[in-house]
Amino acid sequence: MQQTPARRRARPPRSPAPLGAPVGDTPGLLQRAQLLPVPSTLLIPLAARARGARYFPWLDCRDAVAGELLQRLGADVNALLDDLPTVFQVLWRTRAFKDAGRAFFAAHPQGLGANLGCGLAQHFQWLDAGANQWLDADLPEVMALRQQLLPVLGPRMRQAGVDLTQPGWWQRLGLPPRSSAQPVLLVCEGVLMYLQPAQVQAVLAEFAQRAPCGSRMVLDVLTRQAVGSAARNPSVGPTGAEFCWGVCRMAELAAVHPRLRLLREQSAAEGCGWAGIALDALWRPWLGAPVYGVATLGVEDGFA
Repeated sequence: MQQTPARRRARPPRSPAPLGAPVGDTPGLLQRAQLLPVPSTLLIPLAARARGARYFPWLDCRDAVAGELLQRLGADVNALLDDLPTVFQVLWRTRAFKDAGRAFFAAHPQGLGANLGCGLAQHFQWLDAGANQWLDADLPEVMALRQQLLPVLGPRMRQAGVDLTQPGWWQRLGLPPRSSAQPVLLVCEGVLMYLQPAQVQAVLAEFAQRAPCGSRMVLDVLTRQAVGSAARNPSVGPTGAEFCWGVCRMAELAAVHPRLRLLREQSAAEGCGWAGIALDALWRPWLGAPVYGVATLGVEDGFA
């Protein structure tokens, strides 16, 4: 029987430690990288994917690399694993992203996928269809750390530095032009909620304007009620990052550009079974959107 985060047994508190502090006295790779607040949140999903299945086994994503990466980073992630709601959300969204990616590459086996704001995630371990291609992209300082830990394996993978807040990122990443016959899959997880609303709209608009017909973007979203509340999140708060963007209605995403279509919306509450679905139905009239969820956007031609 599945267990919700609230039903997990209590665990004894651990000794407090700074988020990502190295184990022992030697500074770890993460500390030497000196990441700013938002990029430093990359440790949160890494810890959840490496060790979260012990608390939520039905959401085990079977990440073959996360555990080794944690060891090489030498970071203390005990406090992150104490934040069970966030661990749950990361594992749930990982499953949602995997399902969306597999469906896309089943339809486009030679297509291109790109993880925008990849951190230290390795999605291609789940989405390698044998002939498709994959791009991992993030801020230059994150990619410098990633290259030490996750070098490119094979000719169908590549890496690139990118700042999504700067217009023209589509062309700088060398993504296919709008006229291309081959659609593109974009994954954007744990990224947009840290941007300003105008910056998020610009990212979505650039995707809509530049992407070939049939392209997909899978992204995670917060309710707008969560904006400004990151300090109260046990995992995000210590990093100093802030939630700057959320939605009142999921339909807002497609309203950014006429070529966009909201193809699917999912709530993390679904991962808790019928009880979660019932709670989500109760919250929606007030929140207007899931507390936390995933949206799949599609691009269609024939529009401005």
